[in-house]
Amino acid sequence: MAGKFEIYEDKAGKFRFRLKAGNGEVVATGQGYESLASVKKGVSAVQRAADVATVNELEKED
Repeated sequence: MAGKFEIYEDKAGKFRFRLKAGNGEVVATGQGYESLASVKKGVSAVQRAADVATVNELEKED
């Protein structure tokens, strides 16, 4: 089963999204947005970025 984005309104009236893996586990969450249109743009931006994103493994900080 493929992952999915869920859009919801939080208790403060902000719109947010969460990305769920195919098993239902939340793997990412978004910031609070003022409008439904804005949160949808945020989801689209994450989708575009993830499509071309690289993975950078960072050194352990001392």
